[in-house]
Amino acid sequence: MTFTAANCALRQPARRSARLVRFAPAFARAAATLALALGTAFGGAQAALAAQASAAIPVVAAENFYGDVVKQIGGNFVDVTSILSNPDQDPHLFEASPKTARALQHARVVVYNGADYDPWMSKLLGASKGNGTRTTIVAADLVGKKAGDNPHLWYDPKTMPAVARAVSAALGAADPAHKSVYDANLAAFLKSLEPVDAKVASLRARYQGQPVTATEPVFGYMSDAIGLDMRNLRFQLAAMNDTEASASDIAAFEGDLRGHKVRVLIYNSQATEALTRRMLALAKQSKVPSVSVTETQPAGVNFQQWMLAQLDALDKALALNAPSAN
Repeated sequence: MTFTAANCALRQPARRSARLVRFAPAFARAAATLALALGTAFGGAQAALAAQASAAIPVVAAENFYGDVVKQIGGNFVDVTSILSNPDQDPHLFEASPKTARALQHARVVVYNGADYDPWMSKLLGASKGNGTRTTIVAADLVGKKAGDNPHLWYDPKTMPAVARAVSAALGAADPAHKSVYDANLAAFLKSLEPVDAKVASLRARYQGQPVTATEPVFGYMSDAIGLDMRNLRFQLAAMNDTEASASDIAAFEGDLRGHKVRVLIYNSQATEALTRRMLALAKQSKVPSVSVTETQPAGVNFQQWMLAQLDALDKALALNAPSAN
C-alpha cells in the first residue's frame, strides 16, 4: 500500500453523537495510536524508497579499464565488477564462470570491448535475462569497429572519451537524481585525458615516421596516433591469433632487430610465448630497447596514469635509441 496525505488522514463526521463525545478521550487515544502506526509505516516506506534510490548502481565491465572509467564517472553511486582485472593473466585464455553470469544477471549497466575481443560477453548476455532495465555499452560500436579489426580499442585515443560519454548517459538514465554528478564527473574525466593527448602530440612531433616493431598489435592504435612506422604486422597478427608465424615473417622480424632497422620493440608482457621471449632476447643482444605494454590495467593506477606511464616508457626508449646515438 502507498501511504499518502489523503488516505493517512483521520476523518471525523460533521455531526457528533453524545456517545461519540462521551468516548472522545478513548477515540483520541485510538487515533493517536493509529496515527503513530500509520506514520511508522509511512516512514518505513519512505526509508525503503530512499534506500533504493541511494543504492549503488550495479555495473559489470568486461575489462577493468572500462570498469575504472565507470568508477571515475559514477563515484560512490556505482558498484562496479570488472571481470578481467589481473595484469598477469593472458586475457585470451579467460573462461567465464557462474560468478560472472550472476553478476550480469543483476547489472543495470554493462560495458565491454566488442570487435570479437571478448565474445564470451555477448554469449553470457544472451543467456542472462537481466532485470529488464539493463543498458549495454559496446566500445567497438561507439568507434565504428567490428570483428576482424584490431580489437585493442582502449589504446585508441578516441575510444575512452566515447565510452565515458556513453557511461555518463547510461548512469544518468538509471539514476536521474544524480545526473548532475555524472555530468560533472564526465567533464572532469575528459579534462584529465588532456595530458595523455598532449603526450601523444609531443611524441608525434618528435618521432613521426620512425620505424618500430611489436610482438602483437596491442599498441597498434596508439602507434598510429603517434605516427610511428609499425613493421612486421603479419608476425603480430599470427601471435595475436595464436597461430604460427611463417618462416619468412620470423626472419624479417629477426633481421629488423639484428640490423637495427627499428628503434624499439614493443611487447605484450601478458602473452610471452617462446617466440616472444626469443625476440626479446635478440632485441637485448642487438641493443634495441624494448617497451612493455599490457592488455589489462595494472592495480593501483587509473586509466590515465596507465597510459601516461607506457607513453613515458616509449619516449625514453625512443630517445635512448635516437639515430644520433648510434
